[in-house]
Amino acid sequence: MTDLPTSLKPALIAAALAALLLAPLAQAQSAKAAATRPADSIAAIVNQDLVTEIEIQQRAERAREDAKRRGESLPSAAELRKAALDSLIDERVVLTYAREAGAKIDEVELDRVVANVAAQNNLTLPELRERLKTEGIEYRRFRENLRDQMMVERVREREVQGRIRVNDSDVEEFLAKKREAGKVNAQYNIAQVLVIVPEGANAAVLAEKRAKAEAALARIKAGEAFDVVAKQVSEDAYKDKGGELGLRPAAKLPDAFVAHVKDLKSGEVAATLMRSGAGFHVLKLIEKQDGSDGSVVQTRARHVLLRVSPQLTAELAARRLAEYKRSIETGKVSFEAVARENSEDGSASNGGDLGWSSPGGFVPEFEEAMNALNLGGISAPVVSRFGVHLIQVLERRSTIPDPKQVRAQAQAALREQKYEAAFTDWVKDLRGRAFIEMRGEASQ
Repeated sequence: MTDLPTSLKPALIAAALAALLLAPLAQAQSAKAAATRPADSIAAIVNQDLVTEIEIQQRAERAREDAKRRGESLPSAAELRKAALDSLIDERVVLTYAREAGAKIDEVELDRVVANVAAQNNLTLPELRERLKTEGIEYRRFRENLRDQMMVERVREREVQGRIRVNDSDVEEFLAKKREAGKVNAQYNIAQVLVIVPEGANAAVLAEKRAKAEAALARIKAGEAFDVVAKQVSEDAYKDKGGELGLRPAAKLPDAFVAHVKDLKSGEVAATLMRSGAGFHVLKLIEKQDGSDGSVVQTRARHVLLRVSPQLTAELAARRLAEYKRSIETGKVSFEAVARENSEDGSASNGGDLGWSSPGGFVPEFEEAMNALNLGGISAPVVSRFGVHLIQVLERRSTIPDPKQVRAQAQAALREQKYEAAFTDWVKDLRGRAFIEMRGEASQ
């Protein structure tokens, strides 16, 4: 893994595999173990593994249901079937390669993952065995399916990362573009005193509100602390924070705000009121960052990560994380406790704490969601190629990173940009070298 820290590199898929309690194991049946039935004929042989018709039907039906939920137009049955078959063949190609590549999952590690699956479902190990038996799932097959998925992730990261090349000129170009973007995409931390003007206010009300705002500005100019005046006068949701809006990119602030403070120095208050559709504003520039001094805003965040699999879709993982979020926000449980008990990566033991990260330190979808949060804020479930995340921002700070660290982060960001194409090429190469024999309808 590149942009995410080492603690987030592909690990066990306990949450994903928990869904096996409610799903058939046809996804990973091997040729030796598969016992086909007339209604479950062989559609393809991939190296030593089988793809069956029931698997294709299940995959196509899941795709059809997902398209309906998203309100998308449904492909034809033939198109759905072909896409399902192709994806299953790709999975088998990767799985058989992982087995042949010698990726080993020792029994102690596997035992720990199985125990985690049981805990995720509030079961003891004997209860897990009994539950699997009730669902018609062999315990041995359950363990082997889990082992296979762990092997695939381990080999996938090793092989795909080995195909990605980033040279010095790539890094220099990336950093030059980032410096230029920094000049345009400055970040501002602004504080305000807002006196709201009701919609459709007459001249008398308008004059009254302006006078109230002017009086607040006069108090600040006379030496009173901005935050004190904001707490007493301001009429917005930020008054309890002294009017401070927090550090935000210029693109996420009203243009009028940026225009009103862009020529101020940090700590200065605008000499005149600003009028907006909401009312009258007294504005103070607390901090401006444009990267001209090489500084960056670092974020300390924590998360809960649930891995996805054919058995646990991103949608189901997101629902579970949404439930965790509600429990955290209502005070039933702490974010730290949820992360310790449920997160599927190495940060779990630290309550999901990922430490300090600079821009480019995470995959783009994770970082975008994190950057949009205020301090203490919790995101909606965020999907990345590593799974589904629930993110909370703990702290932010401005710092000038070490040049070596800057280059390392640039390399990581570039590798992440190239990952998807490298992965696609890798699977294509594996498929080109694999033995694939189509049967039945698939051979037509």
